[in-house]
Amino acid sequence: MLHLRLIVPADRTDEVVGLLEHTVGTAHLVVLAGAARSPAGDVVLCDVARESGDELIGALRALGIDRSGSITVEVMDLTLSARADEAEREAPGESADAVLWEELSEVTHEESTFSVTYVAFLSVATMLAACGVMLDNAVLIVGAMAVGPEFGPLAGISTALVQRAPRLVGRSLWALVGGFAVAMVVTAGFAWLMDVFGLFDAGMVTAERPNTGFIWHPDWMSFVVALLAGIAGTLSLTSAKSGALIGVAISVTTVPAAANAAVAFSYQDLQQTWGSTAQLLANLGGIVVAGTLTLLLQKALWAARRRADPAVKPGPSRID
Repeated sequence: MLHLRLIVPADRTDEVVGLLEHTVGTAHLVVLAGAARSPAGDVVLCDVARESGDELIGALRALGIDRSGSITVEVMDLTLSARADEAEREAPGESADAVLWEELSEVTHEESTFSVTYVAFLSVATMLAACGVMLDNAVLIVGAMAVGPEFGPLAGISTALVQRAPRLVGRSLWALVGGFAVAMVVTAGFAWLMDVFGLFDAGMVTAERPNTGFIWHPDWMSFVVALLAGIAGTLSLTSAKSGALIGVAISVTTVPAAANAAVAFSYQDLQQTWGSTAQLLANLGGIVVAGTLTLLLQKALWAARRRADPAVKPGPSRID
């Protein structure tokens, strides 16, 4: 279940309450007249099944409540109520299959920002991966994969493509490309510094690396794994099962490929540089393709379910 807290202008309360009462899957409607001070208005509380959440939020935005008041949505971990159970039974479909596009847009917006924290995480992950490739240590590679925050911008690109939001595409691309560019430059400098201290040397780049040599040898399996990881990652976001993202992160060779490319370039090993770059591009491209197709399929399936159930009243859903 989702919990909605609305601030509604007093002259729009009856209209909003009517919408909530006629939406399938709602329960626990509460109106607190004049309770809001900034902005001034009535506070309306309501619980709604996740399956009906996207249509309801879209309808509220169509009424302009997000501009004249506010719409706050919270995920409820536990609700003990016979009326809530009845509301979930009335709502069409399964909650795990429902996509809250507004929530997805907000999450990808936050994760797709070119910020100091984002660049710091990506740079640290890439330097950690550089240590892994130079030491041929698979444990360090897995750790670097888990630290890397690059799935956020990748999900942002897929979401923006499906929702036709060019500004989000540009922001996500900037975070992705700019972030990797900075991280790779920082890692190249890190490799030089480690060489000065005698911790890295050219022989470590050219040595046989049975545990990490695959990083600069891309093949079709690299793309296939990226596709599968992109599907799993997108499903974890749309179903609010964020725990699966850790598995996604350690399935794809993005951060290690960027690290190997930076280290190899610092030692003028162009063969490994190009091979690692190809590996990086294959993984990034596979995740974006899979994420976009997964969202398109989810959108089409949910639209078909709404058309098949006459009790469901479609509401507009948009991403600004």
